[in-house]
Amino acid sequence: MTMRFFDEIWPLLNEGTVCDVRIGLNWTTVVVENQDHKRCGLASTLKGSHGHTGEPTIPGAGELIGRPAMELAQMAQAQEPTRVSLGMAAINAMLPQYPETWTDRNVEEVLSSLGKDKPVALIGHFPFVPRLRQVVCRLDVIDRNPLPGDHPASAVAEILPQAGVVAITGMTLLNGSLSGLLDLCASQAIVLLMGPSTPLSPLMFDYGIDMLGGSIVTDIDPVLLAVSQGANFRQVKAAGVRLVTMEK
Repeated sequence: MTMRFFDEIWPLLNEGTVCDVRIGLNWTTVVVENQDHKRCGLASTLKGSHGHTGEPTIPGAGELIGRPAMELAQMAQAQEPTRVSLGMAAINAMLPQYPETWTDRNVEEVLSSLGKDKPVALIGHFPFVPRLRQVVCRLDVIDRNPLPGDHPASAVAEILPQAGVVAITGMTLLNGSLSGLLDLCASQAIVLLMGPSTPLSPLMFDYGIDMLGGSIVTDIDPVLLAVSQGANFRQVKAAGVRLVTMEK
């Protein structure tokens, strides 16, 4: 699915020029200017191993501003994790926006409602997990680095087919695991892709996803400052991010 996504997303993107790039401790941002309009895309910062080969993690670092945004977007297909983050942030900055399809509901609200009478499987441990456990009939959290009460990644094949609601972090699109997770979901399950890395594009509905929970940067300069100073997502959101849900 990942290769299909990239093949199909390129023609949809709005061409533009890169006017800012920040690769922070937790988040990566790319700002693209198109016809005097600036948009900022977010993605989680993935980290590769730090080698001593002299090969740059980001080719052209220090010289990215002024380049065609598509050059950065294509890094989403790279093997180096941080380049993937940079590419995904560029894609999110270049996507056409459909504000008439957005609702101001965050994913916690959506899952609280859907999970009242359906078991919920959550791929990725999010800060709202303790609150969500109190209101849904069952919650199984699966994470590569499980916290107490979570399941390890090896449990997906057992848990996902039993879930009525499946919420998957957008990070899985970056690391290539999304396709396999979608294959494990029951045909009647409601599937959400969520998190700031999530592309808010109707294209995602073609892959068996029912809802998207993503982020729109509404105040670019404060968000850039927060990202470059190592902010977590709660801090980035407070700086100027709107959480929205988009349904099939």
